[in-house]
Amino acid sequence: MENFVVSARKYRPATFRSVVGQQHVTTTLQNAIVTGHLAQAFLFCGPRGVGKTTCARILAKTINCTNLTPEAEACNECDSCRAFNQNASFNVHELDAASNNSVEDIRSLVEQVRYAPQQGRYKVYIIDEVHMLSNAAFNAFLKTLEEPPGYAIFILATTERHKIIPTILSRCQIFDFNRIKLDDIVGHLGYIAGKEQVTAEDDALHLIAQKADGGLRDALSIFDQMVTFSGHQLSYRAVVQNLHVLDYEYYFRLTEACLTQNLSATLLLLEEVVQNGFDLHQFVIGAAEHLRGLLVCKDPQTVQLLEVSEGLRQRYADQARQAPLSFLVTGLNLLSQCDRDFKAAKNQRLHVELALMKLAYLRNAVQLTQDLVAGAQLASSGNGEAKKKTDAVAPAAPATTPTSNGNSYAANGHAPTPTAREAAAPAYPKAHGVTASAPAAPEPIVPVQSGVVEMHPTPSIETEREETPSTRRQLVDTLPHVETGRPSVAGHEPGSRPLVAAPEPIASAAPSSARPAPKPLAIPKLNLQAVKAQATQRQETAAAVLEEEAAAPVTGTINQAMLQQVWRELAESRKQISMSEFMTLNRPIQADEQHVIRLQLENPVQLDQFNSFKPEFLLALRQRTGYRSLTIQTEVIEQVQTGKRLYTSSDKFEYLAGKFPVLNEMKHRLGLDTDF
Repeated sequence: MENFVVSARKYRPATFRSVVGQQHVTTTLQNAIVTGHLAQAFLFCGPRGVGKTTCARILAKTINCTNLTPEAEACNECDSCRAFNQNASFNVHELDAASNNSVEDIRSLVEQVRYAPQQGRYKVYIIDEVHMLSNAAFNAFLKTLEEPPGYAIFILATTERHKIIPTILSRCQIFDFNRIKLDDIVGHLGYIAGKEQVTAEDDALHLIAQKADGGLRDALSIFDQMVTFSGHQLSYRAVVQNLHVLDYEYYFRLTEACLTQNLSATLLLLEEVVQNGFDLHQFVIGAAEHLRGLLVCKDPQTVQLLEVSEGLRQRYADQARQAPLSFLVTGLNLLSQCDRDFKAAKNQRLHVELALMKLAYLRNAVQLTQDLVAGAQLASSGNGEAKKKTDAVAPAAPATTPTSNGNSYAANGHAPTPTAREAAAPAYPKAHGVTASAPAAPEPIVPVQSGVVEMHPTPSIETEREETPSTRRQLVDTLPHVETGRPSVAGHEPGSRPLVAAPEPIASAAPSSARPAPKPLAIPKLNLQAVKAQATQRQETAAAVLEEEAAAPVTGTINQAMLQQVWRELAESRKQISMSEFMTLNRPIQADEQHVIRLQLENPVQLDQFNSFKPEFLLALRQRTGYRSLTIQTEVIEQVQTGKRLYTSSDKFEYLAGKFPVLNEMKHRLGLDTDF
């Protein structure tokens, strides 16, 4: 049985020209070979399967070729090229840093660099997955990498550039390999399919290239798997079935059902997706990508962003013409939100169904929103047009004759009877004794027939009396307590009365525009010095009270339970002020027959802290318990070392040998040392 060689190895590029999708790297390397500007170290970075190791091997083969072509390509005919093609070249050394990542491995590599090549000009060292080297190995490699012999060239390849220390990066020429474009992968797969005599559909190759995600090696591996599954007839349906991916047909049907507002078809389509074993999250992501494809097909300039075959691109364009732009943008927003919240949803299928329901009735929602906006715009513009129309159709006033009192009468000497339109028209106030009238219109006047009772009274043109402004009452802050660090309002402090502002006179009421703007409320700042001064003052006051109250005679027996309860309550109240004060007081106490409480403290720091608030605390303790003869005596307890601390290995051995004497005998028999 003939050994099978995978396509990734069988059709591995052997020249710079055959490298797929990395022309920016191959062109730079070819120019460096032609001009002789070869660096001592190269670093090839990029995702998996994009040609890093392949370019490293081609570079190692080309620089040792003795018969280069004018395009700086290896001839494949000289002794060096034939030895390289047969994997028998002594000038090319490949090292896997994932399994040789220690300092000893790098030392061995450095020792090999010392020897010049027997044939050819250069010795090339290709180190794959160089980011797996330890920091010590990197540091041991620095000097050799920076100043190697003139015949040594290092080519480092990695997929994780961020894991390499900066000192290594600064000594290398860095080449970033890109993900291979979809069209380049499809073209290379078509070339290999022709070599292997495989008839492949264009849509099938596009699907394989999309599944590879920019990696040519992954695409070739999937291609071999598909050929093994379907034989020499590679169809789109076979690729979809074998790779278990959602077909484009699902998304076209989904969009069609949503555009026709067919909710039943949408939910049945989701049920079909679930029954076929597809992941709901992948279905949501695919639906969003489908709407994105329809969106880019809206503009001929962005159609090139859709990476599908030509036949499928035409189908996208046909459906994009049926889908409104508002539907696509809002649908993308809904599906993106569904994608973000999918993992957090308890019932994930219901979460997807709700998103599809919104998508199914999205056109109605968009149309309703547009109608509301159009109605609002029409109403706003209609008000202005109606006003203009009312002004235009207002009846022309009859010929009037002004009188001495300023009133106008009709030519017959009688006041004109207002028509229904005039009665409904707004009144115009007088300005400087001249009556303002509505502009005349060419529409004829319809006189009121005799005997007809007027249904609406004539509106008055007198200016209505303004309402008397009500008096306002406000609190005036006249006693700011800056030293306490908090604002106060007059009328709310003990011993003060609320001040009420006098009502403003009506005659002097100024318009609101002329009134001065109210001043912002000034928030007093916290004065730490004032707070500290108050605390000191409280302690001095408590000490003065204790001095005035001489120690009362000791009478009776103290209730120890009640004393301890009051002590705990006072300690809890000090906890809000300082946790260290609470820790100082949080200990069991007991008063003796002389009403003396002996407080034992661990260190002088606690003693100084307790003395700082002792007067206030003792005064509160006396008042709460009712024992005026209580006193507190403090003392610092010296901590006694319980045993010798074991620091050195000898100390530890002596301690264990004291417990287990057999250890001494074992030490002498085996000749052991305690320094381990």
